[in-house]
Amino acid sequence: MAENNNTTNTTCTGTVRDSVKQYYGKDLKTQSDCQSGINCLKESPPLAKHVQEAFAMVHEDVTLKYFGCGPVIPQALTGIDVLDLGSGSGRDCFALSKLIGPSGHVVGIDMTEEQLDYSRSFLDYHMQKCGYSKPNVDFRFGYIEKLGDAGIKDNTFDLVISNCVICLCPDKQAVLAEACRSLKDGGEMYFSNIYTDSPQSEKVKNDHVLWGEGMGGALQWQELYRLAETVGFSRPRLVTATMVDTSKFDHLLDGAKFVSVTYRLFKLPKDLQPVSRATYLGGIESCEDKIEFDYATTFKKDVSVVVDAELATILASSRFSKFFRLTEAANSTSETADPKVDPVQWAEKRGLKKNLCGSG
Repeated sequence: MAENNNTTNTTCTGTVRDSVKQYYGKDLKTQSDCQSGINCLKESPPLAKHVQEAFAMVHEDVTLKYFGCGPVIPQALTGIDVLDLGSGSGRDCFALSKLIGPSGHVVGIDMTEEQLDYSRSFLDYHMQKCGYSKPNVDFRFGYIEKLGDAGIKDNTFDLVISNCVICLCPDKQAVLAEACRSLKDGGEMYFSNIYTDSPQSEKVKNDHVLWGEGMGGALQWQELYRLAETVGFSRPRLVTATMVDTSKFDHLLDGAKFVSVTYRLFKLPKDLQPVSRATYLGGIESCEDKIEFDYATTFKKDVSVVVDAELATILASSRFSKFFRLTEAANSTSETADPKVDPVQWAEKRGLKKNLCGSG
């Protein structure tokens, strides 16, 4: 790949799309072509055994051509409908195909024709590996800011995922609004993305490679909380975060720090639950004794915890409802932590750093 010594204006939507299509459709052939390449799956926190097995089933060539920045496979997936924003080579879609089972369905959306052709060419292989008589995955061309153009209807999906793609899009609010629109009440958006702690300079915003690597379009992390509230999501709940090794680009970044974060958001019904005692009943695969819901919230089986109205509503309205017992806890104080946390500080305390690859 050519050295990163020129900049082009990438800040308008059309130019960004063209730049990203070029980067992921032509410039990058495999993960090793990333400017700071990484096998992201191996860099993720330890995955549950059944999730590891699902990824192991994915064809090696699909994995080699997949670009992401963190884990996007949450718990309790059997039989649900999933939308993948920026599905790339299809790695996450094919793993989810196995995890949701034949009664669930996955739709992958991507704007890069080369990636769509590639993922479709492996569809029969993965359906045979899963033992399905008919596909439970389909891939569609589309822009994640305009899901309606790809035939995505309102209130359709249980789960929306995205792996390091929103940072490649200049209109983050439109992406989040479309994701929220497509989810059922109680539906979840579980996604990994790149964030920064500082305003982006024009030099960074206008750099083709930095956009492709996820840094040029990275949000300041605080902005996600504002955007989530604006479009109707719950407060973002941090699942995991890892500092990005930006050493190759430090001469361009003016001291800005970048972090790869997995967040979960929920689309809540209008009427919230009261403050409640929540008891995890078990029954979620690989979470027999406990479920780690976010960075600060772990529910142990048969142990009640007082949760605030928002978390009570999440548990009552989402796919997790059948795994929890909720009882009203009037005049009680929530025992769970505020979900808002600085992901840069949190990741730095963990002391982990990862090289950054882009997204597919």
